[in-house]
Amino acid sequence: MTYQEFQACVEMHRPDIEEVRECAHMLHESVNQQYDKKHPYGFHLDMVADSVFKYGHLICQSEHDVVPLFFGAFYHDSIEDARMSYNDVTKAARLFMDEEQAYMAAEMVYALTNDKGRTRAERAGERYYQGIRETPYAPFLKLADRLANTTYSFTHCNKENVHMKEIYREEMPHFLEAINAHSDDPRLGLPQEMIDDIYKLL
Repeated sequence: MTYQEFQACVEMHRPDIEEVRECAHMLHESVNQQYDKKHPYGFHLDMVADSVFKYGHLICQSEHDVVPLFFGAFYHDSIEDARMSYNDVTKAARLFMDEEQAYMAAEMVYALTNDKGRTRAERAGERYYQGIRETPYAPFLKLADRLANTTYSFTHCNKENVHMKEIYREEMPHFLEAINAHSDDPRLGLPQEMIDDIYKLL
């Protein structure tokens, strides 16, 4: 899909995309979740969705996938952080999409939900990454999430962000390999432009 074609689809579905955004923001506000202890969590969700706006044309295969892709961006932490279940996510997705789209959107969110674990490594182990690699658009959204977090860490100076900068730098080679499906399916692809933008920060 060309950039112009993708943007035309976005404009066509903008009311639904904006409503998805508002619902996701309200969901995370309802559990008092913040980003970096000072921003509404919607701040982070918007950063992830910005990558869909900017790079979505590189992986999106049809107009049918546009709203699910944005839903995945805005709801990617809803199970992990906002007390939703998979069924809750599917039900929310059905408000904006048909059954096939809602399933696709819910699968993205589920794939991006960390496993139970005491440490970062346990929460993002091989089973977690396998789920990402096998789910259409999940590798792209995980990369968008990492780009958002990396961008923030490299532009906001406090002790936690300095710490995360080093983690992201050290993790990058393994992270990219872990989410790379090595598939001919474009929906499982990782846009090189996004990878390059992260490395520019690192």
